[in-house]
Amino acid sequence: MRKERSKKQLLGITLRGMAIGAADVVPGVSGGTIAFISGIYEELIHSISSINLKALKILRKEGIKPFWKHINGTFFVALLLGIAISVLTLANLVTYFLNEHPVMVWSFFFGLVLASVYIIIRTIDKWSVFSVISLMVGTAGAAYIATLHVTASGGDLWYIFVSGAIAICAMILPGISGAFILILMGSYGIVMQGLKELDWLLISVFASGCLVGILSFSHLLKYLFANFKNLLLAFLTGTLIGSLLKVWPWKNNFGDAPVVVHSDGREEWMQVNVWPKDYLNIVDGANSSANIFYAVLLMIAGFMVIYTLEKVGTYIKNKNNA
Repeated sequence: MRKERSKKQLLGITLRGMAIGAADVVPGVSGGTIAFISGIYEELIHSISSINLKALKILRKEGIKPFWKHINGTFFVALLLGIAISVLTLANLVTYFLNEHPVMVWSFFFGLVLASVYIIIRTIDKWSVFSVISLMVGTAGAAYIATLHVTASGGDLWYIFVSGAIAICAMILPGISGAFILILMGSYGIVMQGLKELDWLLISVFASGCLVGILSFSHLLKYLFANFKNLLLAFLTGTLIGSLLKVWPWKNNFGDAPVVVHSDGREEWMQVNVWPKDYLNIVDGANSSANIFYAVLLMIAGFMVIYTLEKVGTYIKNKNNA
């Protein structure tokens, strides 16, 4: 039986939810990363996996209150409230800065991810050959995903279902962005258009895929945390390292022709990572040396945000356990 939480603790969960929502706003940044370093990742996975047949039996035989406690419902409400607040308030703001000052924004997020690598790798109790292999596999997989360019799209309902199942799994896996997975699968534009037009059939199919994906994947993650924690942490660290390619701030357009990356027909230029000195500084202004200076400052700021959040989370956790 889970202990009742105070209003102060629930506020802390909501604030973590806001941080997760802010990360999910930006393609390439994972809300699962924020959940992990803020100390609620394992509880999130356990709570999701508790939504099962046993929960339905409790609801039928014992009523709503025991069911609510079994699924950790208060935790979900506090967390989802924070995510909703963040997404609704920050989406337009982050989009604006990404369009107007992309290098500065991605520099900040690069610092966030780099700090997450530092923090998660410290939680690995014991290294082995298998841990190193797991780290390398995670790094290679995330790096491959980060450098893919989409040329295909899928609008069939079965494909939308599969896209939802895979994307939601990515959203709770540190280092991989669910929105980016949807873009890679060519379903992002279709899903967004369906939401705008309130296409309830498409929305229902996508939501069903998400539900099946998250319930199935949470059980796997729960099992892995219980039995192969160090291997899983090494793999997750690798996914973060690989995702640094996606959030690298300095990118130039590549080639003479754009590629279609959205299934709604919008075109984007294929881009490649470059060193700061080779960056074609068109959007951010002419003073590239100053931009590099400020970009590095923002990387440090991003690193310190995560580092401080982890320290505060550790302090609160130790205080609660005392």
